[in-house]
Amino acid sequence: MTTTRKLPLPSNQAIKLTFVCPASLKAVLDRYAALHAQTYGEAVYAVTLIPHMLEEFVAADRGFKRRNCQEG
Repeated sequence: MTTTRKLPLPSNQAIKLTFVCPASLKAVLDRYAALHAQTYGEAVYAVTLIPHMLEEFVAADRGFKRRNCQEG
């Protein structure tokens, strides 16, 4: 008899955030999204990329990691 063990999946819960940015940053994000579409052949809105960009930024922040590990 084979038993299958269900692995826990990470939470996919999304929380909506609203933020205000300068028009110049919005223009840069739009250009970034256009370059992304050109590179990967798939159109995407800048707002869709922002969570991924922030996640990568935080993951790459050595100072944050160092302090976060000390406090945790």
